[in-house]
Amino acid sequence: MLVIRSRAIDNSGWRGTRRLRASAGVVLLLFSVTSAAAESAEDPRTSHRFQAGPAQEVLGELQRVRVRHEDTLPDVARLFDLGYEEITRANPGIDPWLPGDGTELVLPTLFVLPEAPRDGLVLNMAGMRLYYFRKPGKDGVSDIYTHPIGIGRVGWSTPLGTTRVTAKAKNPSWYVPESIRKEHAEEGDPLPAIVPPGPDNPLGQHVLRLALPSYLIHGTNKPWGVGMRVSHGCIRLYPEDIEALFSMVPKGTPVHIVDQPYLAGWHNGRLMFAAHVPLEEQGGDWLAALELLDRRMKDAPESSSTAAIDWGRVARITRDGMGIAFPVQIDAPDVRQWLTAAPLIRTEPVANYRPQPDAASGPAEPGPGEGAKR
Repeated sequence: MLVIRSRAIDNSGWRGTRRLRASAGVVLLLFSVTSAAAESAEDPRTSHRFQAGPAQEVLGELQRVRVRHEDTLPDVARLFDLGYEEITRANPGIDPWLPGDGTELVLPTLFVLPEAPRDGLVLNMAGMRLYYFRKPGKDGVSDIYTHPIGIGRVGWSTPLGTTRVTAKAKNPSWYVPESIRKEHAEEGDPLPAIVPPGPDNPLGQHVLRLALPSYLIHGTNKPWGVGMRVSHGCIRLYPEDIEALFSMVPKGTPVHIVDQPYLAGWHNGRLMFAAHVPLEEQGGDWLAALELLDRRMKDAPESSSTAAIDWGRVARITRDGMGIAFPVQIDAPDVRQWLTAAPLIRTEPVANYRPQPDAASGPAEPGPGEGAKR
């Protein structure tokens, strides 16, 4: 098995991440060992690339994995192309650093698509996830790629709205904005005016520049920050994910940046609902979640379940903010049944993961890193 070793961090990193409260049913599932030895693990499902028609609202499949004693939650997250907050919020009560040999984790790899144009890149800030919609074929089916992202911390939020990719570069230099140099100097960590390509460059090895001044989609020299609020407003991806996107996304690609903590869509005849913890500066709107579900019920596809929504379940899902897509009609499996029905898979890498060199190499292309916030 390929295991990613976690890097040492200080108190401002993962260890300071806020814990989420676990419901009793979820904790019981995660720590249950009943019949675990008899259940055989299957091949992992793809969690980063899908094909979908224009009416499809949910992608992927929920999965479970049993960790080894040397695994951490960040290790497992990167193997399955998930972010830190995604995997920790889906598994409340589990120690991210010492989950325990044989502990089962839920992999939130069932994705409800945000409400946005299916054209180019869609970034959902609350879900900390990116979607890339390629042009559909004659049959209307599109290839859709999705990856976790790191986003701007409080006070450095990425602006919402629609923009576009204006430039691309490999091995960029980072021209540090004066505001960031001032901040680092005040913290006793001065930065040079220009950070050249290499292991100390926070832009990583690939950059997509946006029409929004100073904002980029880029890699990182600190992969542990993917799936967290750690940047000055730029969008960070795992090095392997940005490398793959870099080769596919042309200049001029539209980029739709939204903030949707509550997502709903139909999947196999059932209404699904996922609730992420709202961004601190935005807050959550419970009424918006109710209106969203009511609207989805009115737009139910033919042959879908007509059972009423279990509003008590919706309230619990919203409160817990686990980011897992659950069925929410009264005839649907309950939370425990839904999670235990997910296939148990082997801990093997999926998506684009492969060992990455730490240092950038080759000639620099400085333009797209100029004045970027990272």
